[in-house]
Amino acid sequence: MLYFIEVVLPLAVSKTFTYQVSEAEFNYIQIGMRVAVPFGKTKIVTALVLDKNNTPPQLYEAKEIHQILDEQPVVNTFQIEHWKWIASYYMCSLGEVFRSALPSGYILESETIISAKENLALDTSELKDDEYLILEALKTQSSITVQDVIKIVGKKTVFPIINKLLAKGALVLQEEISEQYKPKLLRYIKLHDKFLLPDKLAELLQELSGAKRQRELVLHYFQLQAQDKNPISVKKILESSGGTSASIKALVDKAIFEEYYIAQDRVAFKTPTDSHFTLSLPQQKAYDAIVHNFKQFEVSLLHGITASGKTEIYIKLLEHFVQQGKQVLFLLPEIALTTQLVQRLTTYFGNEVAVYHSKYSNNERIEVWNQVVEQSPKAKVVIGVRSALFLPFSNLGCIIIDEEHEQTYKQHDPAPRYHARDAAIVLAKQHQAKVLLGSATPSLETYYNVQTKKYGLTELNVRYGKVVLPEIFLIDIKDKYFRKKMTGHFSDELIEAITKKLNLGEQVILFQNRRGFSPYVECMTCGHVPHCPSCDVSLTYYKFKNQLRCHYCGYSMANPTNCHSCQSVDLTTKGFGTEQIEMELKALFPEKNIGRMDQDTTRGKFGFEKIIDAFKNREIDVLVGTQMLAKGLDFDNVTLVGILNADNLLNQPNFRAYERAYQMMTQVAGRAGRSEKSGKVLIQTFNPLHNTIQQVLGTDYLGMYKEQLYERQNFKYPPFYRLIKLTLKHRDFEKLKEGSLWLYTVFTKSIPYPVLGPEEPAVNRVRNEYIRTIMIKIPAHSNLGQVKAMIHKTKNSFEAIPQYRAIKLTINVDVY
Repeated sequence: MLYFIEVVLPLAVSKTFTYQVSEAEFNYIQIGMRVAVPFGKTKIVTALVLDKNNTPPQLYEAKEIHQILDEQPVVNTFQIEHWKWIASYYMCSLGEVFRSALPSGYILESETIISAKENLALDTSELKDDEYLILEALKTQSSITVQDVIKIVGKKTVFPIINKLLAKGALVLQEEISEQYKPKLLRYIKLHDKFLLPDKLAELLQELSGAKRQRELVLHYFQLQAQDKNPISVKKILESSGGTSASIKALVDKAIFEEYYIAQDRVAFKTPTDSHFTLSLPQQKAYDAIVHNFKQFEVSLLHGITASGKTEIYIKLLEHFVQQGKQVLFLLPEIALTTQLVQRLTTYFGNEVAVYHSKYSNNERIEVWNQVVEQSPKAKVVIGVRSALFLPFSNLGCIIIDEEHEQTYKQHDPAPRYHARDAAIVLAKQHQAKVLLGSATPSLETYYNVQTKKYGLTELNVRYGKVVLPEIFLIDIKDKYFRKKMTGHFSDELIEAITKKLNLGEQVILFQNRRGFSPYVECMTCGHVPHCPSCDVSLTYYKFKNQLRCHYCGYSMANPTNCHSCQSVDLTTKGFGTEQIEMELKALFPEKNIGRMDQDTTRGKFGFEKIIDAFKNREIDVLVGTQMLAKGLDFDNVTLVGILNADNLLNQPNFRAYERAYQMMTQVAGRAGRSEKSGKVLIQTFNPLHNTIQQVLGTDYLGMYKEQLYERQNFKYPPFYRLIKLTLKHRDFEKLKEGSLWLYTVFTKSIPYPVLGPEEPAVNRVRNEYIRTIMIKIPAHSNLGQVKAMIHKTKNSFEAIPQYRAIKLTINVDVY
C-alpha cells in the first residue's frame, strides 16, 4: 500500500504538493512537522506537512521525501487554519504565508555536494577547459559545493557545465541539509565523584600542593558550592576566583574536574520585583467596563486619551488571563515601543515574558517559538510587533493591540500583505479569545464598528493622577517669516519656550516627519535637482556624511560641488529633515545634549534602547525625531513638544491624510506633561485655520470622525467600500502601459464596481522598474469572494499571455 503526505513549500506557488512516504514514516509524521523534500533537479527544500492520505497525485508522479526534520510538530492546526485564511483573504499563496510566518532559521535549504564518480575512466582530451578544472579540483578533495565550482571556473552560471559532466557520467550529486539553529550551551564543571569521599579530598589537596593556582581553584569551588547549591559555571568560577581557563583545562585533563554543558535561553528576564500597583478609580471603572463588554462582544475598544494610564489596565487584564492559565499576546506597532514596555512588564511578570520581533537574532526567535509551542511558563505573556501574530499559540486567552490605528500594522512587502489588527481578530475567534484594541485616536474603521455595535466601547477621558492635558498653541509661520521672526526653522516663540523649559531642567521633544538634512538639493541657476538613476525620486541630502541618498533603493553619491547640468556652483538645499533640526539646535543650544531618533540612528539591535534609556535618564535634553516618537512612549520630565511643520502631514496624496495628521499630532502632543508638571505643545503651521489643525487644538476626535466619515461615504472609501489595489511593474514602459490597459479593460467588463486606473503613482519608477496601479472599490456588503475569484481568474489569464508574462503583478487587499 502506498502512503502520501500533502505539503506546502515556502514558495510563491499557489498549490500544495504530494510526496510519497514509507509506512513507518507515515505513522511517525504528524501534521505541522517539517520535512525536507526534493524540488526541481538539484534542490532540497523545507516543507510543512498539511495532511496525510492514501491518494496519489493525478497529474504527476509523487517523489519520495528526503528526511523528516522534527520530532514534534513546530506548527499547530490553529496556525495552519489561520494561514489558510490569510492566504485566501489577502490573495497570496499559502507558501508565502509559511515563509513569512516561520523564523528563517526553520526554513532550511540544501547545499548541493558534488563528488567524482568512483573508478572514473574518462578521456580528458574530450573535456572542455571548465570541465577539466572541476575534475582536477575533485582529485585533491573528495567533494566540493556549487559555490566552490563558481570560484574554480570564475563564472556565475555553472549549472550547464555540471549538467554536461553529469551526462558524461563523471559526477555524482547529493544534497545535504543542515539545521541552522544551535542551542546556546553554557560550560559547567563539577568535582569528579571519586574525590567526594573525605579521605580522597585530603589526598587531592596534597596532590595539588605544587600547583598553587589549581589548588586555589579547587578550594574556591568548595566555597561556591557551600554558598549556592546550583550548578557552577566555568564563567562564574573564573570571575569570582580570578583564575584562568588554562588552570580549569589542566584540572579537567587530570580528571579532577568534569566538564558538562547545559542549554540556556538567549533572552532571559529577571524575577519580578515588588511592582504591584492599584488602579486609580477611573482606571478601575474602565477595567470593569472592559470585562463587562467581553461578556457581550468578542472585540472591545479602549478609547483613552494620551497618558490616561491604558498600559496599567492592559497589565491587569494580562494578569487576569495569565491567572486562568491562558497565553496572552500584546501587539505593538513599533519595535521602539517594546523597549519601554518590556521593562514595565518584566518588573511585574518577571521571566514569564517573551519578546518576538525582527531585531532579535534567528536563534533567539526560534527559542521564543519553541517556548510558545511547549506552552512554557517563560512565554505566558508574548510582546511583539505584527510578526508575533504567527507564533504557535494553542491556548490563547487574549490579544491586546495597542495604538491600533497605526499604519505600521499593515505589511506592504513582501506577501502576505496582511493587516495585523484584522488578522489578530480572526486568530482570536479561532481560539475563542478576546481582543482589546487600545488608542487615544482610533482608526475610523474601528470607531465605525463601535458605532454600528460590532465592537464594545470603553472610554477613559481623564489623565492618570488627574494630570491635565497639555495646552496646545498654534504658531503661524507664514506671519513669522513675514515679520522676520524665524531663526532657521524655529519661530521666536518656540525658541523662547525651549529655552525656558531647559533652564528649568525639563526635557523637550521636537517632531519632524522627515529624516536626513534636506529632501533635495537644487541648482539656483538652472533649477536642476539630482535624482536617483534607478528611481523617479530626488536624492535626500545628509550633511553629516556629506552625501545624497535614495530612500527607495539605497543608492548614494557624494554631495556635488557643482551642478551636473549647467556646472554652476550655486547649489542650495530645500526643505528640512531631522538631521538639519538637530544641527540647528546644537548651534542654538551649544551647552545642551541634543539627541535624534529616526531610522538612521536606530539601525542596530539595541539602537532604540540606547536612545530611549539616555532620554529617560535625562542624559539628552532635547530629542528630535520622526513618527517613532509619536507612539506610546512615556517620559515624565517632558513638558514641551514642538511640531515643526504640521502642513507636510496634511498635504499627502492619500485619502487618509487628514485622519493620519490628526492622529499623529494628537499622539505627539500626548508625550508632553505626563506627570505633575504641566505640558505645552507648540504647532508651527502655514495654515492655522485648517479644519484638522483646529480639531487637534480642541482635541475634537468626534468632529474629525464625523467630517472624515462624510467624505468617505461621498467618495466611496473605507469603511463603506473595500479597496483592492493591483500594482504592475516592468522595466519596459510601453509594455507595462499596454499590459495595464489590457488588465483594466477586462476588469471594467467583468467587475460591476468602480475600477480606477491604470495610473502612475507619485513615485512611478523604483529600482529601474516602472509602476502602474489599478484600484478596485467594492461595497462593504457585497460578495467579496466573488470579486476575488474574478480577479484571480483575470490574473491567471494575464500571466498566460506570453508578452505580459514578465510583468510583475502584486495584489494588495485592504490597502491602508
